[in-house]
Amino acid sequence: MLTDQEQLRYSRQLLLKGFDVEQQRALKNACILIVGAGGLGNPAALYLAGAGVGKIIISDGDNIDVTNLQRQIIYQQDNVGHNKAEVTCEHLTGLNQEIDIEAIDEMIDAESLDYYLPEVDLVLDCTDNLSTRYLINAKCIEHKTPLLSAAAIRFEGQLMFINPNDSDFCCYECFYPKTKGEPSLNCSTAGVLGPILGIIGSMQALQAVKFLIGKNVPSNQVMLFDGLALQWQAFNITKNSSCSCEH
Repeated sequence: MLTDQEQLRYSRQLLLKGFDVEQQRALKNACILIVGAGGLGNPAALYLAGAGVGKIIISDGDNIDVTNLQRQIIYQQDNVGHNKAEVTCEHLTGLNQEIDIEAIDEMIDAESLDYYLPEVDLVLDCTDNLSTRYLINAKCIEHKTPLLSAAAIRFEGQLMFINPNDSDFCCYECFYPKTKGEPSLNCSTAGVLGPILGIIGSMQALQAVKFLIGKNVPSNQVMLFDGLALQWQAFNITKNSSCSCEH
């Protein structure tokens, strides 16, 4: 059951048609893992904590740098030099003391994914490292854990939902095979506009809430956002026969 305080806190969600107490309880009972507490992880974590996701685990081994402040909206000047996951958790606890927040103050690896994935309902990949992205993808498939993968650069962003519990799902490696190698551009070399990360991170949070309360979230599809044209496009993808992940 929801307490009186919880019913008051989440009253604006509970007013929605198609959103009831049972769905709020589903959020309360959910556990998610957010990998990366940067430009994507910040807005995603804020909205999911605000929505009442019962347990949020955040992993990031980086310390906050002054260059992060342009787009990583949780952090303040005084946070420079401190671990991102720990500062994010402190901020989220201040936002919502009704939920459980856990920080992993190191970069995610195969061992920690094997430890955490059996207890989580959904993973949000908010990283900017391709090898980590492939690792998260492979481990989510191994543990049959649904995954929301996102990225952003310049004025563009992308979002993809991967559900290993579907009979004919496609994964991140199907979309971007390892044979393509590392992208030639990243945020450090090509730049990124802060609001693009806010839009994509918020979309991750939206899709996460929808999934956790039982709403349909399309898979086998990549959504691309063009911030200059202010347009979304969705492309269907198919399973890659040369994908190294077993599915």
